[in-house]
Amino acid sequence: MKILEKDILAALSKVADPDKNQDIISLGAVTALKIEGKTVSFKVAIANAAMHAKKRMIEACEFAINRTVSGDIKVNCEIEVMQKPEEVENPSNNKLPNIKNFVAIASGKGGVGKSTMTANIAVALAKEGYKVGLVDADIYGPSMPLMFDVQQEKPQGREVDGKQKIVPVESYGVKMLSIGFFADVNQAVIWRGPMATKALQQMIFDADWGELDYLLIDLPPGTGDIHLTLVQALPLTGAVIVSTPQNIALADARKGVNMFKLDTINVPVLGIIENMAWFTPEELPDNKYFIFGKEGAKDLADRLQVPLLGQIPLVQSIRESGDVGRPAVLQESTPVAIALKETAKKIVEQIEWTKKNLDPTKIVEVQTEKAGCST
Repeated sequence: MKILEKDILAALSKVADPDKNQDIISLGAVTALKIEGKTVSFKVAIANAAMHAKKRMIEACEFAINRTVSGDIKVNCEIEVMQKPEEVENPSNNKLPNIKNFVAIASGKGGVGKSTMTANIAVALAKEGYKVGLVDADIYGPSMPLMFDVQQEKPQGREVDGKQKIVPVESYGVKMLSIGFFADVNQAVIWRGPMATKALQQMIFDADWGELDYLLIDLPPGTGDIHLTLVQALPLTGAVIVSTPQNIALADARKGVNMFKLDTINVPVLGIIENMAWFTPEELPDNKYFIFGKEGAKDLADRLQVPLLGQIPLVQSIRESGDVGRPAVLQESTPVAIALKETAKKIVEQIEWTKKNLDPTKIVEVQTEKAGCST
């Protein structure tokens, strides 16, 4: 009987991680699966480092495979222990000297168009002749494959200096990596924090980016594990905050700015982009309707003393271009394309000002305090 990978995966999908109440396949905990004759080898990542937990997981995997597939199969299961977010290795030695600038694109709130802005800024920079890379770090909601019309692409690997590297997918002159390339289009990515941060580090450090002027990192909404991992992993040149003018988005945008300004993080905030600044109907191109409020992000930028990088209108063509995988900035002389190009230009100007007037950024050393008690 030939042992099939799909049968092994189906068997292991019946094995649950007791600490997460979810099966190890859905968690993405199974890696390095290899089938050689009647021997099946793989690794399983678990959070519990205790010896009894490791032994219990090995026994559960063996039982599932032998019962579901065949009792003649020899199972070699190696257990790896997930690192906690505070224990993630600081890859300060994994420098990327061929990349000149690392720019984080963030938002406090979801749904403000952060990924749309990132995609268009990346393409705008590439059209100006810059060498641009993009990391889709929104692990749970990757959207770049759709926005660049490369959903069916699969990154290949190649050997560089004796090490296997991931080759980014290229579209519209932008090199990119996204977790969306490694998961089925309709598959939900259900990972705990440590696995998500490990995936981010692999996309950044295990990729063959070549020489880049800018590497843009599209962050998930909020301030969490991914953000902390990023500032511990890379000396960010600066961060861009995206918000809409409405108060609920501005409150979260303020938190995003304040996070990067913390003394322990100290990443320069290049500025704020006000997306959906006003609505302009196609049949009335000169009209502006401030349906989310007027100049809220502009006022926030003034209060926080950071630059306003651009005001992008809410127009139907931006949504349509994103849905078909052709960024709106490619529409050449349209008002929205002009606004996006101007925004990209201001980001470049702000980066140059920051590098000229501020000390070079460093990888953040995050200290964890040990709790104590007294009697």
